[in-house]
Amino acid sequence: MTTLQNQITARVKQCIAQANQRLNKRMTMPEVRFSQRGKIAGSARLQGWEVRFNPVLLEENPDAFLNEVVPHEVAHLVAFKLFGKVRPHGREWQIIMQEVFGVAPRTTHSFDVSSVQGQTFHYRCQCSEHRITVRRHNKIQRGQAHYRCRQCGHTLALQQ
Repeated sequence: MTTLQNQITARVKQCIAQANQRLNKRMTMPEVRFSQRGKIAGSARLQGWEVRFNPVLLEENPDAFLNEVVPHEVAHLVAFKLFGKVRPHGREWQIIMQEVFGVAPRTTHSFDVSSVQGQTFHYRCQCSEHRITVRRHNKIQRGQAHYRCRQCGHTLALQQ
């Protein structure tokens, strides 16, 4: 584990301790993994009591991870422990972010994701060009999905 990953793990531990103290609970330390991929900074697996972080975005945005992403993901676990299955960024999660961690409850990050952006494919409709992710492109190629332009309503076709 890198020094930065150790700092993130320590921050998760600190957030759990903070939540336990403020809420008078005995929540255990979740499993911490650095296996999140793509454009997502982090995720919480509620039933597995696990948080995952994107190692590439972590290296590029260490302060934001320590101050925002870690509390964000831990708040999902805490909300699940206290309230059960609720809306991911609903009222319960927002209250935990504000009252327990003192962090503004923002639902998405604004990191530059160019270093983790996957391959895209160029598709066309009647009015413009569209960039399609590899996942959607593969669904189209397998005949499992068709996508339409929101403007003109025509089915998108692969640009040759």
